[in-house]
Amino acid sequence: MKINKEGYKIITTSGIICLILWSLIYYFQSHHSGMGLLVTSAVILIAFWFFIVAFFREPRRVKIHDSDLVFSPCDGRVVVTEVVYEDEYMKKDMLQISIFMSVTNIHMNWLPVSGVVDYYKYHPGRFLIAWHPKSSTENERTTTVVKMDDGRKILFRQVAGLIARRIVSYIKVGDKVNQNDVFGFIKFGSRIDVLVPKDSELLVEIGDPVVGSQTPLVRLQK
Repeated sequence: MKINKEGYKIITTSGIICLILWSLIYYFQSHHSGMGLLVTSAVILIAFWFFIVAFFREPRRVKIHDSDLVFSPCDGRVVVTEVVYEDEYMKKDMLQISIFMSVTNIHMNWLPVSGVVDYYKYHPGRFLIAWHPKSSTENERTTTVVKMDDGRKILFRQVAGLIARRIVSYIKVGDKVNQNDVFGFIKFGSRIDVLVPKDSELLVEIGDPVVGSQTPLVRLQK
């Protein structure tokens, strides 16, 4: 299993903490008879550490390229499909698809389309529960706009949640980017909003599970 580079520090730190905790339990338990607490604590700490390791797993996925499709930028479940007024950059009504990532999902982020990064901004903010309607505008987040070769622009936001406190993006304005390449990572539960032209053909419904870089969200009009 390949581990994403964003997890190296956390995995090492959590492993050391687990080892120290078990050593303390062993030290104090050594003065009493019985091995039950030692075995139980070891199982719990090992399971917790493996959960941390699994969270940062990096899957191998087939890269799909189709300029008519906007792909899901993450694993998760669709929680919003609605037309909203985008007032940060586009200044017009757009179709928004929001995907919630639980702590058990892969948290790598993939580019939904190819093109040139036309806009990028990091917004500090709150840490509301990721599926809260106000999380898109009040939570810590990044906003990225990619201008496709035909001039169409797609906006997407990485949104931190109640648990997620660290958003990572690897791209900057002016970068030439390719559809379904990795562009970032969000540590622990969170969401991503994708905003596309409102006349796009919606291919998912609320409640649908999606796979990052594999599941098309909409088909763009010609």
